[in-house]
Amino acid sequence: MPSPILAPVIALVLWSFVMWAWLYATRIPAVNRLKVPLDPQASKSDFDGALPADVRWKADNYNHLMEQPTIFYATALALAVLGQGAGLNAWLAWGYVGLRVLHSLVQATTNVIMLRFSIFMVASVVLLILAIRAAMAVF
Repeated sequence: MPSPILAPVIALVLWSFVMWAWLYATRIPAVNRLKVPLDPQASKSDFDGALPADVRWKADNYNHLMEQPTIFYATALALAVLGQGAGLNAWLAWGYVGLRVLHSLVQATTNVIMLRFSIFMVASVVLLILAIRAAMAVF
């Protein structure tokens, strides 16, 4: 039987693809509607500046899902390999995933910065606890 901590790992991977689809489902129509030039010589900031903020938020969040969650993946996989992926560690992993999904929904819809930051900080603390527990299992 696979380690229980692998379920939240796969859940976050799948959520990342939900955000990927959402970003393109909003970005492509906006690019077409606004006739944003697809100039390979233009900077990313030029391209982003031509799009409405609520369209950019989805892409920003997708990029965020490629950043800190890499630490989550490494930590969760280490715990699974160590045979420590059940119990509290699995619950912490699910908590981290739930908070990242909530963070995505806030950023992609309303982007209330202080709310988003608060969710991010709580998720970061959960991930830190998970990482400390992994370190205790290794060392």
